[in-house]
Amino acid sequence: MSRLEGKTAVVTGGNSGIGLAAARAFAREGAQVVITGRRQAALDAALADIGHGALALRGDVADTAHHRAVAELVHSRFGGCDIYFANAGVNTITPSEAVDEAEYDAQFDTNTRGTFFGVQAIRPVLRDGASVIVTGSLASEKRLDGHAVYAGSKAALGAFVKAWAAEMSARRIRVNLLSPGPVDTAILEKLGVAPQDRPSFEAAMAAAIPLGRLGRPEELADAALFLASDASSFVTGIDLRVDGGMAIL
Repeated sequence: MSRLEGKTAVVTGGNSGIGLAAARAFAREGAQVVITGRRQAALDAALADIGHGALALRGDVADTAHHRAVAELVHSRFGGCDIYFANAGVNTITPSEAVDEAEYDAQFDTNTRGTFFGVQAIRPVLRDGASVIVTGSLASEKRLDGHAVYAGSKAALGAFVKAWAAEMSARRIRVNLLSPGPVDTAILEKLGVAPQDRPSFEAAMAAAIPLGRLGRPEELADAALFLASDASSFVTGIDLRVDGGMAIL
């Protein structure tokens, strides 16, 4: 039997990168998948990629009404949720002295507020024994240039996870943090890495990562699948770093 047969999974930011790779893995393992994202065209393309009857709901995770809509959809269509992957996030690399209020708010609204209220909204429809996975970041543990705001927004998630893991333990709901290092996704272009600069960027990253390369979205998806499945049935409140060892340097 597939590892997630009969389960319902929600993946925020499931239209690209790590979220899309995880949604594919969850669907392949038998889950009914619901993804969210802000761009309808990207959601439509992701649904065609995921297959397996996946559904999408367009919205912004900074909007609490969107989270209520997700919870209502999952409850009305499937009776509850077994896996909630709070993955949606944004990153802008800017030195602290140059960060303005709009940039600060954008990162905390999506990364921190969006995660907190997403979990708050889905919590009443989580089935006993469910798994909540939150995408953190290596940046919350290792100093990276221009990442102060991003790191702060992600560091808060570690505190959330510990609190939630304790609060939901009576219902056997497991809550874990998944912290990627540099991963080869489209976010690199959004961060300003031009195609012609990719070789030098990747070489610089490889020099800072013990395993000598960027991560692949599929590798993060495999880690998320572990946390979503019964393979991690005695794992809660942890920070699972999938960073090629970058945090140890």
